[in-house]
Amino acid sequence: MADEITGSDLRADDESAHDHGHAGQKATLKLVVGAIGIVFGDIGTSPLYAFRETFAGHHHLDLDPAHILGVISLMFWSMMLVVTLKYVTVIMRADNKGEGGSLALLALINGQTKTQRWSRGIVLLGVFATSLFYGDSMITPAVSVLSAVEGLAVYNSDLAPLILPAAVLILLGLFWIQGLGTNRVASLFGPIMLFYFLTIAVLGILSIVKTPGILYAFNPYWAVMFFVTDPLPAFLALGAVVLAVTGAEALYADMGHFGRSPIRVSWLTFVLPALMMNYMGQGALLFREGAAALHSPFYYLAPQWAQLPLVGLATLAAIIASQAVISGAFSVTQQAIQLGFMPRLRIAHTSASTAGQIYIPLINWGLMVMVILLVLVFQTSSNLTAAYGIAVTGAMFIDNVLLTVLLYRLWKWRWYYSVPLLAVLFLVDGAYLAANLTKVPAGGWFPLLIGFVIFTLLTTWSRGRRLQDRLREAAMPIPVFVASAANSAVRVPGTAVFMTSTPDGVPHALLHNLKHNKVLHERVILLTVKIKDVPVVEDDGRCRLEDLGRGFFRLVLQYGFMQEPDVPAALKNVTGCGEAFRMMDTSFFLARQTLLPSAKPGMPLWREKIFAWMLRNAESAMEFFRLPTNRVVELGSQVEI
Repeated sequence: MADEITGSDLRADDESAHDHGHAGQKATLKLVVGAIGIVFGDIGTSPLYAFRETFAGHHHLDLDPAHILGVISLMFWSMMLVVTLKYVTVIMRADNKGEGGSLALLALINGQTKTQRWSRGIVLLGVFATSLFYGDSMITPAVSVLSAVEGLAVYNSDLAPLILPAAVLILLGLFWIQGLGTNRVASLFGPIMLFYFLTIAVLGILSIVKTPGILYAFNPYWAVMFFVTDPLPAFLALGAVVLAVTGAEALYADMGHFGRSPIRVSWLTFVLPALMMNYMGQGALLFREGAAALHSPFYYLAPQWAQLPLVGLATLAAIIASQAVISGAFSVTQQAIQLGFMPRLRIAHTSASTAGQIYIPLINWGLMVMVILLVLVFQTSSNLTAAYGIAVTGAMFIDNVLLTVLLYRLWKWRWYYSVPLLAVLFLVDGAYLAANLTKVPAGGWFPLLIGFVIFTLLTTWSRGRRLQDRLREAAMPIPVFVASAANSAVRVPGTAVFMTSTPDGVPHALLHNLKHNKVLHERVILLTVKIKDVPVVEDDGRCRLEDLGRGFFRLVLQYGFMQEPDVPAALKNVTGCGEAFRMMDTSFFLARQTLLPSAKPGMPLWREKIFAWMLRNAESAMEFFRLPTNRVVELGSQVEI
């Protein structure tokens, strides 16, 4: 029979399925290793300083077995509740078309809820969480690199004077290479961090074997008894314990790069066990050595001959952690620009194959200046840790608020599921935030100051854009303008594209061109680029065209907030408005407005001045939308706001 199935066919199908399954496993393994390299750099370098700071930091604890077991138990259960339960189990289910992070979550909530009474407050909270991230992205490179290089003094006290210069040189090199692209070295991140986690796990296990009693810390009894016997010291210790979970939000933010499953697998099967083995190893070391090892229990886990190589490995891990947070700052900035919270900035692609690998010079050099200043002002990682926790705990607490809206408004959870979960998360994150607020005088003011400054800039730009849009378009209805202009103006060959930020009304550039040149092109396109509350808009949903008659067309191009607009490329795919677009026959008209702050109702005068300054320093629409430089005409005007 022609359709008879033979044994060889079955074997071939089995082999094909086996090969496909093997390829899938290989791809998943690659993503898991990649996630270990990128996602867990920040939380992976926490053992350098987190455990030490609970005893030797700004609020000293007595070095006795009960306190050591209590701190280790708090760290373990913090990782289980904050990282495993909150982020890995619950929040990572909330993906905006595969993307994660505070802005992606905010866009998801804002796009699916319409209750104006409270949605503005949710938007402001999401923007403030983003603002706090910038403070975190300044502190993370400083504290990670500095704490790693401080191992030089553990190896040999004579090397202590080299710590600050070495940290500054490493950070200068790190920010300098950003413009060159990290595509080549990024392939090494996974294997390096894999080796790093294996190393710290082995060092921890060797110490645990000598003092196995430290394993009692898995029992939450010791964390509870810590608060029962010493409530105030236990509360203050939370300000340092939370350093063990800094970087937890990166699991959610980087979900779009690696996917939910690889991050969960790498955390549960590798990163979490490695971190806990190291923390318990440090606790076991303090059981045996006491205050003699308190200066740096992380490095004292290694024998003398291995301490210098460990410094090198920890420094590499700190560089990778810093690279991840710098790349995160670029990605968050791009999202903020696309969602209308920041002015246009120059964005360079550092990889031809990976769209997510971008470089924003202004953000890069601004971060570099602030990071170097932090290192030079605070001098030691111990001083920097006082400033570290507030930005992280503030963002985590705001994530709880967004999660509340998510559970009730989008997922429709029943109250007897959501209330206990939210109660636990608000209690834990609220306690961490309150404990970190006690460190404001010692350095915690810095991320708060940075957060409020950036929050002011983001909200000023967003509000100013809305006011500007209302002032920008003429009151004349577009049908009236089309009818009068088509009859009165001379038509010349070619296509004119007038860029406008709103899809209604007549663009200023069109009015000025008609007023001064008294001509119109045969084909006039009123073009608006809109950014949707989704990461990606597919090509088939990119264009929306409306024929206004008499050679006038309204065109709206739609992009996701993770995409970069490319107007010429999109115009090549537009049909229904005459012949295909040819760039040599197309002119792009832009309105460049000079804003004059005034006492008119709108924003306070000082905010209007900030908005005008931000507008002056924004990248031109020509570069942002990739318009051909020899086909652009800019028409200027002055507008009071």
